[in-house]
Amino acid sequence: MLRSAVLATASAWVLVPQASLAQSTAQSSAQNLPSVTVTAPEARRRVPASAAHSAPRRSVQTANRSKPQPQRNAGFVERPLGPVHGYVAGRSSSGTKTNTPIMETPQSVSVVGADQIRDQKPNKLDEVLRYTAGVRAGTFGADTRNDWWLIRGFKSDDVGLFLDGMQLFYTSYASWKLQTPNMERVEVLRGPSAVLYGGSSPGGIVNVISKMPPAEPIRYVETGVNNFGNAYVGFDFGGPVATQPQDGKHDGKQDGKLFYRVVGQVQNGPTQVNFTPDNNYFIAPSLTWKPDADTTFTVLASATKQDTRGINFLPYVGTVTNASFGKIPTSFFAGDPNVDKFTREQEMLGYRFERHLTDDVTFRQNARFAHVDITYRGYVGNDYANQATATLNRYNWYAKNTANQADLDNQLEYRFDTGPVRHTMLFGVDLKGYQIDDYQLFGGGVPPISILNPVYGLSDIPFAGDPFRNFRITQKQAGTYLQDQMKLGNFTLVMSGRNDWVETTQNKRFTGATVASRDDSRFSGRAGLIYNFDNGIAPYVSYSTSYNPIIGLDAQNRLFLPETGKQAEIGVKVAPKGFDGYFTASFFDLKRQNVVTTTVTAPVLQNQTGEVTSRGIELEAVANATKELKLIGAFTAYHLFNSRDLDPTLVGKTPTNTPEILVSGWADYTFKDGPLEGFGFGGGVRYIGSSWADTVNTLEVPAVVLGDLALHYEWQNWRTALNVINLTDKIYVASCSVPTSCFYGDRRRVTASVSYTW
Repeated sequence: MLRSAVLATASAWVLVPQASLAQSTAQSSAQNLPSVTVTAPEARRRVPASAAHSAPRRSVQTANRSKPQPQRNAGFVERPLGPVHGYVAGRSSSGTKTNTPIMETPQSVSVVGADQIRDQKPNKLDEVLRYTAGVRAGTFGADTRNDWWLIRGFKSDDVGLFLDGMQLFYTSYASWKLQTPNMERVEVLRGPSAVLYGGSSPGGIVNVISKMPPAEPIRYVETGVNNFGNAYVGFDFGGPVATQPQDGKHDGKQDGKLFYRVVGQVQNGPTQVNFTPDNNYFIAPSLTWKPDADTTFTVLASATKQDTRGINFLPYVGTVTNASFGKIPTSFFAGDPNVDKFTREQEMLGYRFERHLTDDVTFRQNARFAHVDITYRGYVGNDYANQATATLNRYNWYAKNTANQADLDNQLEYRFDTGPVRHTMLFGVDLKGYQIDDYQLFGGGVPPISILNPVYGLSDIPFAGDPFRNFRITQKQAGTYLQDQMKLGNFTLVMSGRNDWVETTQNKRFTGATVASRDDSRFSGRAGLIYNFDNGIAPYVSYSTSYNPIIGLDAQNRLFLPETGKQAEIGVKVAPKGFDGYFTASFFDLKRQNVVTTTVTAPVLQNQTGEVTSRGIELEAVANATKELKLIGAFTAYHLFNSRDLDPTLVGKTPTNTPEILVSGWADYTFKDGPLEGFGFGGGVRYIGSSWADTVNTLEVPAVVLGDLALHYEWQNWRTALNVINLTDKIYVASCSVPTSCFYGDRRRVTASVSYTW
């Protein structure tokens, strides 16, 4: 009965008429309003766990009833949905959906704040993650279409992307694009997290926190251009909204109950690959209404349009190793500018509501509707026609994907004591609905292209035969979860459980005939224990399970079973007293089960008999070492291997395009006084270990060391900056999926920018 009710609600939610919502877009909302701090007469009055984004009802800065801790940064009160002080975040909501110190979270969490994003000047989301432990960012190199990343060796960009705590799932080509200028912080939660979020990657999730309406006015504009000629202009305006007094006389004062923000950017110009522009436009307005100290309601919208072209699929010989003619130029374009295109139109509309019912009870409801429409057309490289003559085969490709996703997450948080044990109890019900129209054509008839002397100007070659994909797929998911964070002295025990019900239906797109359908019910759990010594050392242990209801048909023409995952993790977090920063070390044993594999006799047919194991260690250090110096360091080493597979020769082998060692470090120094006041410089080094281009691990993609540089100067309201990635202009292959599909990494990119704040 429960499943029928909640799934019916999910179905109604996702099938809201597209025409009425396609012009607006959805993000869940939080805001950066100041806290109201008063002296509570008793210890039971404490910050609600969601005080991350609104002025709390009452506050003594003891979220989750942690022992009061001295503020490391005078005048700055951090909230996990708000700004980060420098590079060091002290709190996060991603691991618990409550306002929890990172030092009391028995799971690996990394946070990239707006200051780090500004200093490093990433162009897209996967570049934001380049210096994060456990994450291989930019898997497919210089791809302007999408963001790609692995967490603990597993692909996570498709099912592990979250915006303001709600998933942005994608399959086929219907991917989402989030904009770096609108990111307040980016949180990486490593390990299975389905217990709070439902279907997701066992490696972990990336949760992007949007910029929200501020309490103080913001007026900011920025422009810049890089060495390829790609230029942009961006803006960020916000603050309180002035209202008209009842007597009709406007005195210029603001009532502090209505706040707004508008963030946007226009980007246009070429990239390192010929005929491949990166034209990207977005606007993200938001509005917060706060009628009283207990209630906050924020509406967020966004609209994005992107115009680019597809990625090159190039052979191993000619990119990683020399071909008979040498190397394929990194600027080579394998398609045809008359035909190739990749366009994305994306809209979102959502809200975040919070009400403090009492000092100890808080209700939250977050919702979002998102729509994306992608057209991908082109001629795609397909190994050599003749290596001796440096000609490349191509195939004909077309994909039209339109997807809608709706999310609704209801949370009730109750804080209470049972004797000496302090509880933060969270009960939630969330609904997701997803629908995609997936239409794809594949064909031949495209003449080969010369790599060294390409000639363009082909017409649009028609396709012969029926589409190989022509489906409408609907997935409805309902979940209930319960979590208890129990504190006894210096111990924090987190116990979480969740059950999900999923209905998946795959229909022929035009006829409506059902090809396949299935119902699933799955439980996920987590238990974690952490102990905070008074000297700042916090060892922890955790065990968690996850699942992911994937889309697709197996060799028997049945819908796939959900993937499952399980992980054991032990670690330690260290935050030395008087030091604004922390160090973490984690050891994990992670298994991904029901992995899709191909049959030995018919590689185009797939079954779910695979299992992949990831075992490793992650080290991370983040510090505002002094008021001038900020530091980041990360080390990741794991062994990733097929622990089960239909093909016994693949057992023990490492999947392709997955490096097993990642090392990075970044530092930024800014003079705060003296003759160089306002001048700063930064730099980083990234080591990406070797990977494999084939499943039997005979073709190696070499490791690479890359350097990045930043120079910046602030004077009065102005800030100028020069950012360089791949400082030495190293030509390298980011990865190979198979020996005929390799992808060059980013060449040196130099971006000069200037901004003005008033």
